[in-house]
Amino acid sequence: MFLRLAWLSLGLWLCVVSTSAPVRAQESAIPSPKPLRVAIAQMAVTRDIATNREALLRAIDHASRDKAAILITPEGSLSGYTAKFDAEATDRAIQVVVRRAKDLGVALVLGTCFMSPEGHRYDAQQFYDPTGRYLGFHAKTLLCQHVSEPGRRGEVDDFQTAPLRTFELCGTRVGGLVCNDLWANPEWTPMPDPFLVRQLARLGARVILHSVNSGFAEGEDPSLNRAFHESNLKLRARSAGVWIVVANAADPTGRLEVSCPSGVVSPQGRWTAQVNVRGEQLLVHEFIP
Repeated sequence: MFLRLAWLSLGLWLCVVSTSAPVRAQESAIPSPKPLRVAIAQMAVTRDIATNREALLRAIDHASRDKAAILITPEGSLSGYTAKFDAEATDRAIQVVVRRAKDLGVALVLGTCFMSPEGHRYDAQQFYDPTGRYLGFHAKTLLCQHVSEPGRRGEVDDFQTAPLRTFELCGTRVGGLVCNDLWANPEWTPMPDPFLVRQLARLGARVILHSVNSGFAEGEDPSLNRAFHESNLKLRARSAGVWIVVANAADPTGRLEVSCPSGVVSPQGRWTAQVNVRGEQLLVHEFIP
């Protein structure tokens, strides 16, 4: 009887070992999360496309030297932040900038206005992978108009919107937002806040790439807009559980501070990297999405 029980126990033990071994092998085969190395270009955005193009080429060169996978630039960084941009000159400059990024193997999230073949104008981000392949664009959704002056012309009169989408870029699912898309400033947003960060997270985005042209810290209360921008970045990153990478436009004189810092906010709602709030800066930061 004792011998029979011993053989039964041995059989049960072998059964457990044989069924659990593949599970352990499966677990060990799960790949570790890969870090993402992102370059942020904080640069002066002018209405001179040639000047903007040269600043972007410098940023691409710098990103490549620092082995960044992706470079993100501010809102309107090539065309200029204006609805009256030169569409043909912008298209020619895009080709030059994308070619440099392709030659150096840097993926590009280019903040620029552009005109579609149908004649629609967009205030947008264009997404290119490291081979220069065009993935598509995100068009600014929360186009600005001064709420207290509804008859005054604004972005809502000049630009088109497009459906929200995400992109697979350097092995990570990312989404793009342009400036007011993220924080829905109540003074400049004539439509309801659709919480676009949350929507992109639900579409699978782990990282939000945010091209900004928020203006500079000046006026009666320079700290108010900065506090609003920073608190929205932190709270919306934390509530959606995503990383947010911010590239803002700098004061061309280098004298005034940006009203929203350029840098990286974690899913815990904390800055993990931030650049100097004055002048042209380029930051490369690595994190695990």
